[in-house]
Amino acid sequence: MEEQFISHPFQPMKVAIVGVGLISGSFALGLRYYGFANHVIGVSRTAASSQKAVELGIIDEAMTLEAAVDAADFIYVAIPVDATIPTMITILNRLKPHQWVADAGSTKQALCEAVDSHPMRHRFVATHPMWGTEYSGPEAAVKNAFRGRACVICEKEKSDSDIVSSIEHIYQTLGMNMIYMDAPAHDMHAAYISHISHITSFALANTVLEKEKEEDTIFDLAGGGFESTVRLAKSSPAMWAPIFMQNRENVLDVLNEHITQLRKFKACLEKENLDYLLELMNHANTIKRILK
Repeated sequence: MEEQFISHPFQPMKVAIVGVGLISGSFALGLRYYGFANHVIGVSRTAASSQKAVELGIIDEAMTLEAAVDAADFIYVAIPVDATIPTMITILNRLKPHQWVADAGSTKQALCEAVDSHPMRHRFVATHPMWGTEYSGPEAAVKNAFRGRACVICEKEKSDSDIVSSIEHIYQTLGMNMIYMDAPAHDMHAAYISHISHITSFALANTVLEKEKEEDTIFDLAGGGFESTVRLAKSSPAMWAPIFMQNRENVLDVLNEHITQLRKFKACLEKENLDYLLELMNHANTIKRILK
C-alpha cells in the first residue's frame, strides 16, 4: 500500500464523484493520496465503468445519484456539459446545508445561469481544472494529473467562503494554480485556448482520412508533428460535441478567425507569395515568447 501524505487540517470526507472517468477519477485518486477522502462513491451510467473504477481503487462503491448525494459530504461532478445542468439541479435540490458540490466542466456560463437563482447556489463552486488528455474512462485516470496546471473558479463571490477555501486548498494541494473569472470570460478564453484546438484537430483528422485512403500509409508515414497535431482528434465526441454547442458563439468567433488565417496561407501558395508566407510564419513564431 502506497503511503499517504496528509498535508492539511481537514477531516477526511465522504466524497461522491458523478461521472467515473478521466477527470473525476484523477481527482478522486488525488483526494485519496492526500487524505482528503476516506470513502469515495461513484455515480456512473454503466455498471462496467463503476466496476472498473472499484478494481482500480478509484471508488469504494457505486450508487445512484440520489443515494450518493444523500451519503456524501462533498459531491464532484465531471460529466458532459449538456448533462451537467439537469444533474446539478437534482443535486442542489437534495443538498443539505452542511454539504457542498463543485463541477469540472469546460463551459461555465450556461451552468452558472441555470443555477443562479437556486436557493442552494451558495453551496456550489463552479470550477474548471485545465487539464485533460485524449483518453477517457476510469482507466485513463492519473494520480498526479493536475500538478502544474491552472484551475479556474468562476463566480467565486456567489459561493460560501468556507467551501471556496476548501476547494482552493484541495486544488492547490493537487498542485494547481488558481485563476478567477466570471463565467462569460471563462468561456471566451476557453474557446481561444482549448476548444479551437480540439475542433481543429477533429477537422484535420477528417481531412487526412478523406484525402488519404490508404490507412497503412497514414500509419507508416505519420511523424511526431502529425501525431501531436491530431492527437486531440482521439478525444471523446460525446464530451466535446456538447462543449462546442454550449460555447458555440465563442467557438464560431475563433473558428472564423482560424479560417481567415488558413485562407491567408492558401493565398500565399496560390500566388506563390514567399515573402508573405514567411511573414505569416514568423508572426506565428512569436508565440514562443509565451509558450516556452
